[in-house]
This record gives sequence, C-alpha cells and structure tokens, in this order.
Amino acid sequence: MARRRGEAAREKRVAAGLESFVDPTDALRAAAVPRRIEALWRIEGPRIVAALARVTGDIGFAEDMALEAVADALVQWPADGVPRKPAAWLTAVAKRKAIDAWRRAERLDVRYRQLAREAPADVVVDWDPVPDDVLRLVFTACHPVLAREAQIALTLRVVGGLSTGEIARLFVVPVATVQQRIVRAKKTLAAAKVPFEVPEPTEWGPRLAGVLRVIYLMFTEGYAATSGDQWIRPDVAAEALRLGRVLERLVPREPEAHALVALMEFQASRFAARTHADGTPILLADQDRSRWDRGQIERGREALARADAFGRGRGSYGLQAAIAQCHSVAPHVDDTDWPQIVLLYDALSRLAPSPVVELNRAVAVSMATGPATALAITDHLVAQGLLRGSYLLPSVRGGLLARLGRSAEARAEFAAAAALAGNTRERELLLRRAAAV
Repeated sequence: MARRRGEAAREKRVAAGLESFVDPTDALRAAAVPRRIEALWRIEGPRIVAALARVTGDIGFAEDMALEAVADALVQWPADGVPRKPAAWLTAVAKRKAIDAWRRAERLDVRYRQLAREAPADVVVDWDPVPDDVLRLVFTACHPVLAREAQIALTLRVVGGLSTGEIARLFVVPVATVQQRIVRAKKTLAAAKVPFEVPEPTEWGPRLAGVLRVIYLMFTEGYAATSGDQWIRPDVAAEALRLGRVLERLVPREPEAHALVALMEFQASRFAARTHADGTPILLADQDRSRWDRGQIERGREALARADAFGRGRGSYGLQAAIAQCHSVAPHVDDTDWPQIVLLYDALSRLAPSPVVELNRAVAVSMATGPATALAITDHLVAQGLLRGSYLLPSVRGGLLARLGRSAEARAEFAAAAALAGNTRERELLLRRAAAV
C-alpha cells in the first residue's frame, strides 16, 4: 500500500509543483514558466528518463531523479530564467542528483566511473539525446521477466508519460491495480539486473509483441485521449509513430511492425480534420476529408503493402490497418465499403477477440445492414457485463437507438456515457448528442 501511495505521489509531483508556485513580483512569468516546464516534460520526459536509465541501469531510479530535477526547475527557472537548452539542464541536474544518491549509498566510486564514461555531468551544451534511447527503454520495460500487463503498464507510464488513471482507463481496470503493477515491475527489473539495451535479435521474439502493443496503446491515447481537456494528444501520437518507424527499421522482416506503422499513418492523417479550431471534436461522418493528409495516407498504403508482401496473412494490426485504409480511400462516409469493413472485423474478432473489437464491429454492421442488427450485438455485450465502467458501450448504443427513433432511450444512453467519460471534450460531445436527439 505504501509503495502504491509512493507511485501516486511521484506521479502528482510535477502537477502539484506547477500549481503551487506563485511569484508575486512577476505573475505573468510565474504562470508562463511552469506551463513551459509541463510542456517540456510531456515532450522530452521519456528521452530524459531514457538517457538517465542508460547510465544508471534502473528505470525507477532514473524517473525519480528526473522528477527531482523538474522540481528544482520549478523553483529556479521563474527566478533565473529558462536555460537555453532546458532538456539538457534537466538531464545534467538529474545526473548530479544520481551521484549524490550513490554517494549517500556509499557506492559513489563504481557508479561515478560508469557515469563519467558517458559524459561529465556538468557538461550540458553538447547534450544530444540518442533517438534510440527511448526504444531501448521500451525493450527494457518489455523484458520477459515481467508479465505482459506489467510490461505495458510500466512502459506507458515511463515512456508514454501517461498517468496511472489514463492507463487504468485503457485497460478498464482500477487505478490501484495499475499502480501495483508498476511498482512491482520496477522492483522486478532492478532485482533481475536487467540491462538497459536493445537485446540481440535472437531475443526479440519474446519482447516484440509487448513492444508493438505498447506503441499501439500510446498511439491510441494520443488519438482519443482518455482524460484531460484535449480530445486528441498529437504529441503522444507523434512519439508513438516515431517509435513505430524506428522499430520498423529495426525488424524489417516483421510484417506486424509494418502493419502497425500503416495503421498509425492512416489514423494520424485525419488529425487536422478531427477538431474545430477551439478543440471541439468532429465525428468521422462530419469531417472535411479534403483536410486529410494524403501524403500520410499514401505512406500508410505503402507500409501495409510491405506487410502484405511477406505473404504470411494479416495479423491484428494488419487487419486494423486494412479497416483504416477503407475509411481513408472513401471520398465520403456514404462511399465507404462497409461490407468489407464488416468482413475485416469478423476476421479480427476471431484472431484477437475483445469487447472493443465487437463494439466496433457493431458500428460497422449498423452502417452496412442497419442499426437493429447492430443493437442486438450491443445488447449481448450488456448482458455479458462487458465494458462496464467504459463510456464506449452506452455511447454506441445511444447512436443506434437515435437512428431507430427511440429518442428517450438514446438520451439516457448518451447521458450515461457522458457520466463515464474521463475526457472533458468527449463528455461535452456526448451531452450535445443527447440534447440533439
């Protein structure tokens, strides 16, 4: 229990610091600098932790030192100004804190030599994050010594920068469960002395599925944020796509790596059309498809073709990419090949069955054959008690009931979905849909 509280406290440390600092002599600067630090941590945090993990060999310790450096920045930067290279400043401070911690543990000599081999802690002007450090962090967190759920939870927390609440919503499990998984995963990696590295190719097999899953879930959170007041988080999605492209080059003969990149390219191509200027969501049927990124769609088609060229049949990412491609090539929602999408979901539900896949299949069925058949599918999910606690099921049911003219029931479902939605924009959208029925 104490360790879970510690994990939660570490997670809140940055946010608490951002809210607590007020400089009465310069209120505007006091407000701007913490926001800049928050944005910097969101973008550069995984790279900073990865760089520290490379020299300390301990992911949990690296994250702690990085957060302590952020706490120092919250105090110093509003008074002294933001450094020219803020990420380098945080890394250097975190390294010095690591040295102090090792000194207190009476292990300075050995560890200091290890750190000195990398770079002097006080030299920051030439700091340049190695792009593959983040991927090394993913591979380390996905070590087979950890259970799959622990691998994914730890990586999403450290690499993706997601809160335990966001991870819990992705898994549809309690927050305490996620916190426990992360704490145990850090202890297990430290006890097993897992090296911070991309393993030899012969060792990729046991880890690759976890790495692909983590990148997929990172992108999913970026595509449809589970919390906050932004419907999409382009920074998270962009980092997932970057990691996917690096991984694709690392394992060029793995079809699902190419397929995952294809899926992310197709989905990311819609970002410019998914929200209004004020951030209000725009549903797929209402999007201006002329704003979709055709270059990105073409890159998606090329990646899916590379995956198919191996002739091994499509895996789960390949099937999802094929579904996304059907949407991407349709000039209008009415021109979408819905029967083909239903067939693809049928194959996906057999290959990788899940309540979310079945719910998405219901949406496709409603467009191909009508809402009544699709409603029966969602009724079955309700009867089985699946997706309880998620806004997704009542949201889809609300849309189906509205199309069937059952307005009162539709409003009730949309209201129930809004009550469950953790994202402010999603909640507002659902309430508008309820009012519009």
